[in-house]
Amino acid sequence: MSSAPDRSAQGAGMPTVVLVHGAFAGSSSWNGVIANLKRRGYPVIAVANPLRGVQKDAAYVRALLDSLPGPVVMAAHSYGGLVMTEAADGASNVKALVYVASVSPDVGESVIGLLGKYPGSQLASSIKMVPIPADGGGMTTDQYILQDTYPEVFAADVDRGTAEIMAATQRPASASAQEEAVTKVAWKTIPSWTLITTQDKGIPPDLQRFLAERAGSTTVEVAASHAVAVSQPDPVADLIDTAARATMS
Repeated sequence: MSSAPDRSAQGAGMPTVVLVHGAFAGSSSWNGVIANLKRRGYPVIAVANPLRGVQKDAAYVRALLDSLPGPVVMAAHSYGGLVMTEAADGASNVKALVYVASVSPDVGESVIGLLGKYPGSQLASSIKMVPIPADGGGMTTDQYILQDTYPEVFAADVDRGTAEIMAATQRPASASAQEEAVTKVAWKTIPSWTLITTQDKGIPPDLQRFLAERAGSTTVEVAASHAVAVSQPDPVADLIDTAARATMS
């Protein structure tokens, strides 16, 4: 996959690429993808997904979308797919959705519900629950991947040192983020592309395939772990570029 500058596309009214990270990662997980897209001339924003719950997170991302002039191409990783699906619905400036090792849920579907449809995810057995105060009183939990299992479960094809740093700096997701269902579905009106990670121990590849087919998504498959944006950023950027070019034609 080439990451050389594509000068022919620069200055051609290119869409802004908005990247939405998922649970157990942060905006920096997109760094390699961002560098590639910037070389191609795309304006890029990697939004800081709050990971507090589907509706709260989607409202946060939607506020950013509404502030952007011109067309937008969105890409989301993992749980970020739920947020993108909810946030982009009805956003007239969003022209394409790119699901990266992610899920494209329908109304009423949650992370927990979707992961139960197919075997293969090792997340449930690798989670540490940390009690935190809930909004409005009471307690809830934040969820982390145990640091000693993070490299194998989340980032098996990332070099060990980098994976260990990712484990130490991971962003936890609240219980609400895992349990809340989407109420709006952007992929029913916005064309989508899906990058399926065939070595994924977080979101089973068969689940990714099922959801992509149901959404009518254009798919590519990459032999990569769940952390494909870190381990193989160029194929991720290539698919985002493909989606963007389809909207510009």
